[in-house]
Amino acid sequence: MRKSRHTLKSPEQELRIFRARALLAAVLVVGLTGLLMGRLAYLQVVKHEVFITRSEKNRVRVEPLPPTRGLIYDRNGVLLAENRPTYNLTLVRERVEDLDATLDRLVEILALSPEEAEAFRVRSRQRQRPFQPALLMSDLDERQIARLAVNRHLLPGVEVEAQLLRYYPDAELMAHALGYVGRINAEELERLDPGRYAGTHFIGKTGVERFYESELHGEAGLRKVETNARGRVLRELGRTDPVPGKDLTLTLDKELQRLAFELLDGRRGAIVAIEPASGEILALVSAPGFDSNQFVTGIDVASYRGLQEDLDLPLYNRAIRGHYPPGSTIKPFLALAGLKEGVITPDTTIYDPGYFQLPNDSRRYRNWLRWGHGRVDMERSIAVSNNTYYYTLAHDLGIDRIHANMTDFGFGTRVAHDVFGESDALMPSRDWKRGRFNQPWYPGETLSVGIGQGYWQITPLQLATATAVLANRGDWVKPRLAKTLGDDPVPTALPETPEDITLANDGWWDRVFSGMEKVISGHEGTARRTGVELEYRMGGKSGTAQVFSLGQDEKYNAEELAERLRDHALFMAFAPIEAPRIAVAVIVENAGGGSTHAAHLARAMTDAWLLDEEEPDVDSLREELEEDDGRVAGN
Repeated sequence: MRKSRHTLKSPEQELRIFRARALLAAVLVVGLTGLLMGRLAYLQVVKHEVFITRSEKNRVRVEPLPPTRGLIYDRNGVLLAENRPTYNLTLVRERVEDLDATLDRLVEILALSPEEAEAFRVRSRQRQRPFQPALLMSDLDERQIARLAVNRHLLPGVEVEAQLLRYYPDAELMAHALGYVGRINAEELERLDPGRYAGTHFIGKTGVERFYESELHGEAGLRKVETNARGRVLRELGRTDPVPGKDLTLTLDKELQRLAFELLDGRRGAIVAIEPASGEILALVSAPGFDSNQFVTGIDVASYRGLQEDLDLPLYNRAIRGHYPPGSTIKPFLALAGLKEGVITPDTTIYDPGYFQLPNDSRRYRNWLRWGHGRVDMERSIAVSNNTYYYTLAHDLGIDRIHANMTDFGFGTRVAHDVFGESDALMPSRDWKRGRFNQPWYPGETLSVGIGQGYWQITPLQLATATAVLANRGDWVKPRLAKTLGDDPVPTALPETPEDITLANDGWWDRVFSGMEKVISGHEGTARRTGVELEYRMGGKSGTAQVFSLGQDEKYNAEELAERLRDHALFMAFAPIEAPRIAVAVIVENAGGGSTHAAHLARAMTDAWLLDEEEPDVDSLREELEEDDGRVAGN
């Protein structure tokens, strides 16, 4: 039997297998090559614009160019707010790999205190637009800059940039009028135009800086720069220059402002001076002041706490927010209201026994002169500041007509055009009391209002404005702080200016002015010592505002009271009477009678403005005030 033959290899089968595998490999290679070419075509053709832009961004960076903030000058061209070069420390969070480690390293390099380090970290985490630098620290000194430069390779995303920083040469003197700029916070960042404020770290916080922020700031620019892999700028590819902010010229006179500040001599109070014809505010002083430069770079915690806890409230702008009873300074305005409403004539007289009584009421509302002034007409009532006359007038007018007429002069309203943060204080009325206390208005409260006491509250700016309207014989010119903005003058006719006050007889203005002139120059005038050797005709009115109420038979004795419980001294004046060029309001807290402590200050202000006294003798005036300390010649 024949054995079958078996072979170990089959060439035909191996060839078939090889061909199948080769075909599969070829298909796979062709497929992968096609896929690769397709992807390459997609990236190079379809997505060309996208990736070329990304590539460009790795090489090209757009940087904001903050504008230069406009300068602020006084009416004579004296610089009040400037920009000085400084260096700031900034951080771009998107370029920092480990934010906490970077911050720790910065704290160590700069040797910051624990409080400074905490503030540092808070600023670094404030909400910020992507790739916008966050301001960590301002006004770096040379030592800090050197330390940061040495360690720059350890601090990616951290930069030291040169920038102009706001500086106030007369910070304490101008703090309340100018206000100040400060760091932009998270809330402000949300509402600001991101394009306009790109690269800007500071914004006006208070005062003129806040009101005219839009004009002072300007428009931000941009520059396109080429960078290397480490972010270093190699060259500039293009730029759009920023538009600087407009310069602002104020109506303030720096020397008159300085005089007002020196006259207050560290006492709590305010002085406001206005040019009646134009409404230009010549001086706006609140004392004590503070160093506003501290707030630009960020005041430290201890210093800010010290300002907040100071009993004299240096941060409080008394000139525009201080609420004070007007006292007898409002008597000329009430006299005009009585004339306008037909309740009195210039020759109407009353007999003053030293008090006034309401019908069927045993309570006596006393005159400041206990034994009375006898027979008193309108002019004499102003000159001697007779309370009984104005108790009678207020009772006859009633609170409704008093409220309407006093509102016409600006009491109880915001009177200025561009004074940021101004308070409207309080001109009480029947409706106000019903809404505030759910109580009716009582006749005795009308009598208190008639001598500037009770619920009635004013600001020094309101009193100066009302005095200017009075000096203008009822013509309203809204007060303002800006004289020119850039090259454009701020117009005198401003929006929302109240209507002028008209009287049936223009001669009534003269009769009221005559009474006010006798306050200073008459033999019975409450401020007659102020009128000694006066070189021009001046009208004024003193006032004494009670800090607390006395009982019916109690007598005021300043020496027995704590200093902060003593009366406030007020005085308002304008001059010269025939063509007024200045109206002044003075308030000195807890100083006693307005005819002594406030009247002399008003006289010094009018002398300086009208007589062009370059350096008034403030020391002599202080000695005179010390001699008068405790003397009260009327209210």
